[in-house]
Amino acid sequence: MMKIAIPTRENMVDNHFGHCEYYTVLTIGQDNQIVSNEIIPSPQGCGCKSNIAGELEKMGVNVMLAGNMGQGALNVLTSHNIKVVRGCSGNIQHVVTDYLNGKITDSGIGCSSHEHHHECHGHNNRE
Repeated sequence: MMKIAIPTRENMVDNHFGHCEYYTVLTIGQDNQIVSNEIIPSPQGCGCKSNIAGELEKMGVNVMLAGNMGQGALNVLTSHNIKVVRGCSGNIQHVVTDYLNGKITDSGIGCSSHEHHHECHGHNNRE
């Protein structure tokens, strides 16, 4: 089984990992079908300084499909054995389906600032 976490806002991939409304955690079965769906409240504050990576690891999450995130959050998630795929955007169901079908890879692009007024642009790299 695979568990995928997605920073979410209104059933869409939230463009900024650390400030999302909540995390959607999907359990994927052997046949690449979603077998369960959980909503995890987002901790307040910066994603890299919260305990969310540890909580997701305890839940068995091994993949994070995200819009953008800073290097600190990327490092923390990776240290918790969570593979991060940045550059995702759109409806979470479509993003998961595209990922499972091999249509999404990490954009390699992240946020470089923790300023509250910076812009992070999502990059949809669907084929």
